[in-house]
Amino acid sequence: MKDIQLLGLGNGLVDLQYELSDAEFAKLGLRRSEMRLVDEVVQSDILKSFANKPMNRCSGGSAANTIIAFRQLGGKAAYKTVLGDDEFGRFYAEEFKKLGIVLSAQTIAKTATGTCVVLITPDSERTMHTSLAATALFTEANIDEELIKRSEWLYIEGYKFSNPSGTKAVFRATEYARLHHTKVAVTFSDTFITDNFKANLDRVVNESELVFCNEAEALSFTGKATIDEAMDFFADRSQNVVITMGSKGSQILWNRKKQHIAAYPATLKDTTGAGDVFAGAFMYGLIDTNSLRIAGNLASAAGAKVVSQFGARIASGLSEIKKSIYNLNQ
Repeated sequence: MKDIQLLGLGNGLVDLQYELSDAEFAKLGLRRSEMRLVDEVVQSDILKSFANKPMNRCSGGSAANTIIAFRQLGGKAAYKTVLGDDEFGRFYAEEFKKLGIVLSAQTIAKTATGTCVVLITPDSERTMHTSLAATALFTEANIDEELIKRSEWLYIEGYKFSNPSGTKAVFRATEYARLHHTKVAVTFSDTFITDNFKANLDRVVNESELVFCNEAEALSFTGKATIDEAMDFFADRSQNVVITMGSKGSQILWNRKKQHIAAYPATLKDTTGAGDVFAGAFMYGLIDTNSLRIAGNLASAAGAKVVSQFGARIASGLSEIKKSIYNLNQ
């Protein structure tokens, strides 16, 4: 019996968010808006340098943000990851318990929980320093076949392709999904993934019922110059895809038919998790109503909500958004 609607597979990271001025950011010598992988020592040094700055902490990871949004809308959700044996890991598990999400997460002894330092600049962009720590040790042995069997959909985070053990774990998960008639959705996560791990990503894309990506990721993956050309690329491969384009809205390709969803107005403060929340709302709308129009509009409205605040977690208002979208699309 499939008692879970959406199972996420991704990194278990605690997001640590800091607001920086342009001058403070310039001193770090980082490239704005990039996601950089760093080791635990470098991450520890970064955290020490911000010891006196205000910080917002929440459990996260790209797919985790998606699963949380899905759950907040009322979906039955689960998440598969690994955590370290530390205070961050205990914080993570407790948050998921409070959210009502089934968390399947082995604890890796004598290892730190992964963290993502999110640096938010005045232009509302976020630059991320990620230390995978325990989550880098995620292997195919950690995959829970029974949990996949219980799930209608498996949602895979593209960041898992950034190391060989994570890639093998994803391959094993998709094998179980096919065996147990569980649909697969995959998100590209970042151009870092499409630029460097395309072959392995493509293998999973070919086994997926749905792909999520933004404009830059779509062009990187397809090698095309325009979104129309990228959409045609996916159509030729009979792949369903949702491409987010910020203020230009989103493009949905489903069974080779294109549909545009307008962006909802937003006061831009922080783009952290915008694509993740969009995907969570889209998956909820799709599973709950089987309507692409409702799914797209719900996702667009939720995305507008999350970029109007700081952080990837919508504290309140999702139920009102859901009610409004459902009423408008009856």
